[in-house]
Amino acid sequence: MWRSCLRLRGGGRHLLNCPRGGLTASEGPGPKPPARARAYAPPAERKRFYQNVSITQGEGGFEINLDHRKLRTPQAKLFTVPSEALAVAVATEWDSQQDTIKAYTMHLTTLCNTSLDNPTQRGKDQLIQAAAKFLDTDTVCYRVEEPETLVELQRNEWDPVIGWAERRYGVKIGSSTSIMGPSIPARTREVLVSHLASYNTWALQGIEFVVSQLKSMVLTLGLIDLHLTVEQAVLLSRLEETFQIQKWGNVEWAHDYEVWDLQARTAAGALFVHLCSESSAVKHKLLQG
Repeated sequence: MWRSCLRLRGGGRHLLNCPRGGLTASEGPGPKPPARARAYAPPAERKRFYQNVSITQGEGGFEINLDHRKLRTPQAKLFTVPSEALAVAVATEWDSQQDTIKAYTMHLTTLCNTSLDNPTQRGKDQLIQAAAKFLDTDTVCYRVEEPETLVELQRNEWDPVIGWAERRYGVKIGSSTSIMGPSIPARTREVLVSHLASYNTWALQGIEFVVSQLKSMVLTLGLIDLHLTVEQAVLLSRLEETFQIQKWGNVEWAHDYEVWDLQARTAAGALFVHLCSESSAVKHKLLQG
């Protein structure tokens, strides 16, 4: 299914370095400055410097080739992903770039870079806690007391999702109009933390990314479990904003752009979670089209 969305040609063995200033092609061997942990800022656009994109399987996993250069992370590590499906999806991002490379649109590549470089030096337990902390401030658990139309909208749209999560995981979540939010039972937290622990570290990077986009653990679980579509999850996460827009009007193009961007990020994060669990027994693969 992945092969049908690619036009990947050629392959090679040189390097592509991605240092702090953005994406750069390696001009030859030589010492590299020591990498340091950091949060990645979106690099500036630069001209596309390659023609062909391909994937190969190496000892550590699947690699991305840009012409005769192997893709590398911002900290100059070999860009290697655990599944063929994820490699094909990342290769598609690179192959779809036009005259300039818009790195800020390549969310799967960014998530892979974060997993490989781990700039914030977080382990599995820390990733789980980072995602689980959103239970205390979950968007769908905070309710308004007025106006009544918004109260009813939140009840009609958010209560069914909370009810699904409570039945799916056998827990109690609830909602509250208090500024302190709902009181999440200890057992609920334990059950959901245990569920998150069933994912590998790469998938947890994706889960935390989606949670941070939607500001909701409940919506993220619904999306990852395929109970919600990306469009539904984003709409539910922006319910109050949508209500205000309908009441006061839309800022031309700005609000639409925000929705599209949030949908793209959320979709990439959810896809990343699923693809990180894919595996392949293929020893060496070069996709051509």
